[in-house]
Amino acid sequence: MKRTVHPLISKQLPEDLAWFGGRAAFEQPLHVGRPNVGDRRRLHERLDDVLDRRWLTNDGPCVREFESRIAQLAGVSHCVATCNGTLALQIAIRALELKGEVIIPSYTFIATAHALKWQGITPVFGDVDPATHNLDPLQIEPLITAQTTAIIGVHLWGRPCDVEGLQAIAERHGLALAFDASHALGCSWRGTTVGCFGRAEVFSFHATKFINAGEGGAVVTNDDALAARLRLVRNFGFAGYDRVVELGTNAKMGELSAAMGLTSLESYDQFVEHNRSNYDRYREALAGIAGLSLAVYDDRERSNYQYVVVEVEASQAGLNRDQLIELLWAENVLARRYFYPGCHRMEPYRALQIPNQLPATEALAARVLLLPTGCAVNSEEVDGVCAVLRCAVAHAPILARRMVGRPLRHVTDVMSPM
Repeated sequence: MKRTVHPLISKQLPEDLAWFGGRAAFEQPLHVGRPNVGDRRRLHERLDDVLDRRWLTNDGPCVREFESRIAQLAGVSHCVATCNGTLALQIAIRALELKGEVIIPSYTFIATAHALKWQGITPVFGDVDPATHNLDPLQIEPLITAQTTAIIGVHLWGRPCDVEGLQAIAERHGLALAFDASHALGCSWRGTTVGCFGRAEVFSFHATKFINAGEGGAVVTNDDALAARLRLVRNFGFAGYDRVVELGTNAKMGELSAAMGLTSLESYDQFVEHNRSNYDRYREALAGIAGLSLAVYDDRERSNYQYVVVEVEASQAGLNRDQLIELLWAENVLARRYFYPGCHRMEPYRALQIPNQLPATEALAARVLLLPTGCAVNSEEVDGVCAVLRCAVAHAPILARRMVGRPLRHVTDVMSPM
């Protein structure tokens, strides 16, 4: 559905803002991560083929083609597709034979931690680098104990971790190294495509990702033996028609999801180009707004630009992140606060974490604001979002006084992001 900025609405004065009685800037909501669909005709053709074959699961031709395409894109030998990204993490953890304790960032989606805890492994939360938002190698070694078996880095926003720094620590201490690359399909680090690092990397093809299968995931690796074990674990541990050789689960991707994934991949360049255009527009339009700093992508690397991430410095903007979210939601701009409040502040991990142990994570969780982008958002809408932010910051002293004592409704209603 087309969403347009109301042509007669000007966001210049406090009274123009919808939270204070003005008319909302957008008739329909602008979402963070509204699904990309791609070529519907081609999708319908694939779905018809799947239904005609009556081969809906168990390594059908669409799944095998999807795995081949992802492996080629990531520059790896093997891709093992799964029904979602969380199970991709779980079977990777199982196939790598991890146990005891595994070091991960707290500033990530909760699935990174849950995939470990679900298998009786303790996630140990490391702090992040405030500049990159990724796991800080300088914070890791004090966390290593006799029970530590691995490090799992997260390529947040598609900006890769310090792979070299994490690899050096892993080798020095005899630890496995893997990556949650849910955000980073098609991205690169020092010219090498994400997917090639560590023992394995995990992608997500959830509906909110720029390449989606409706719901899906994958583990990619260059390790032949690991890939074979991943396929066993993904399919109940079956090593033949009726021979089970180890404990497994059902993590297979179905043909319908793979058909959607293949259709998304055919629009890969178009999706990235649109994301890049929105990112550039935000970068220009947000420049000069006090207290708002855009997380930038390295132009020397390949990026998918699927997230527009802003850090809010309340002392400069005059309003904090949650107040800005409240104002944006009133305008039908459904901005988000990823990954608040950090895994270490959520159950079942909250009781295990020493307070103030992760200062950079705590600060980041209180500052980060994600803005709508993707193919459902156009350049005029980006300008409209930035006009609301510019008006809010320009009148921050007045708005802050008016908001005192009034409940912030929307920040407590936002569902956890994927």
